[in-house]
Amino acid sequence: MIAPSLHPESVSSPCVRRMRMPFGLTARTFALLIAGFVLLLPGFWDGRLAYSMLAWDVLVILAALLDGLRLPSAARITAGRAWTNAPALDGHTEIELSLLNQGKLVLECSLTDDLPAALTRSLVPHKLTAFPNVPATLRYTITPQERGDWTTGDVYVRYRSGLGLVERWARAPLAQTVRVYPALKTGEEQKIFLARSRQIDLQLRQARQRGLGRDFESLREYQEGDDLRDVCWTATARRGTPITRQYQTERSQAVWIVLDCGRLMRSRPIASSSALDESSGSLPHSKLDYACTTAVQLAQLALYSGDRVGLLAYGQGIQQRVLPGRGASHLRQLIEALAQVRAESAEADHLRATATLSRLQPRRSLVLWVTDLAETAMRPEVIDGAMQLVRRHVLLFVAMAQPEVERIASARPKSVEEMFRAAAAQEMAGRRELLLARLHEQGALTLDLNPEQVSSAVLNQYLTVKERAMV
Repeated sequence: MIAPSLHPESVSSPCVRRMRMPFGLTARTFALLIAGFVLLLPGFWDGRLAYSMLAWDVLVILAALLDGLRLPSAARITAGRAWTNAPALDGHTEIELSLLNQGKLVLECSLTDDLPAALTRSLVPHKLTAFPNVPATLRYTITPQERGDWTTGDVYVRYRSGLGLVERWARAPLAQTVRVYPALKTGEEQKIFLARSRQIDLQLRQARQRGLGRDFESLREYQEGDDLRDVCWTATARRGTPITRQYQTERSQAVWIVLDCGRLMRSRPIASSSALDESSGSLPHSKLDYACTTAVQLAQLALYSGDRVGLLAYGQGIQQRVLPGRGASHLRQLIEALAQVRAESAEADHLRATATLSRLQPRRSLVLWVTDLAETAMRPEVIDGAMQLVRRHVLLFVAMAQPEVERIASARPKSVEEMFRAAAAQEMAGRRELLLARLHEQGALTLDLNPEQVSSAVLNQYLTVKERAMV
């Protein structure tokens, strides 16, 4: 269940000159000029033959001049850029570059798309042959590195004729703002969770719990012991006998996703696949990137299950706030909001987020809170905020662990320095475990996992909450 039309719009523009003198001799021309030195060899026997080199060089220069005059101007070339899919983390995005040659010659072109480092780590020129008045296209693939809005640059075009003696330089002003989204998982990748959600929904339909919840189910005659507040007086007046309303457990609950955007979520854990990341030139994702990916997957599954999903992303202030809703357009709104979430350099204001959520959602709901625990002598503020929420809501509290700390804690020290490092890491791990255990005692569901494992664990916990009708 992916919202449509997330990919950027296509852009096109006529080319303009790159500089005052936008042309130059090619390597082929210089090779021909250098080859003229061979004509100096007969000059050792007859000095008049040495002038043959000068004649050859003049001939090459004249041919290059005529070749350059035949090339069309930059304004007669139109370049375009189109996106075949939405740019997202952990996914390949295909870009289509097009060129329309309105001249009379077949052009051999080299195109360089100026993209920011957040979209690609290197700029590679692409070869393209453009026939007169026939659109020519090429496609290449990039792997986005950072979420958010990024501005692309121009497309730089270098073109020459079949002779290849002179090359002209142009650029197409194709600057546009491109939004990179969190990792988007399709229904095919989530089919196991979707199938289980469907099964749970069928089980709840077959075993409805009447009398619980406040979701209207049916009418029946009043029986001794029924609450007078449930009497339907309009139906009673029509039938002449007391009629009471019958309720069932609510099938559609509110699911809130709360994301911590403070300094702790800026860190980039080095996962087991870090060697692969370094070889491919890509950076490991931050904890906030993993949190946003988890939020997208949970939103997809919850909306498919009929629940309403809301979002609250906060740092020192509230960055993004989306009230609970349903449908593909609401999923699109959530994805757009998650793409703009940014990690801050200061500690997040957890108590402000707690107060904001309590005001926006007074009724009981499921709250997924993705954060991390600060290493302080006092109890972290986020634990205090979580204990306030757990009194009213079903809280799924997710603390993202640091794989490097776990490796240090479990490693066997070989020196005094490594021993102290291992002891400090074990103390940190023990403190985290104690804090989460106390929060669990208050009734919260807690997870302390590496960022790569969070998504599947959260989806399983959500389905468990649905299955047990805990909300």
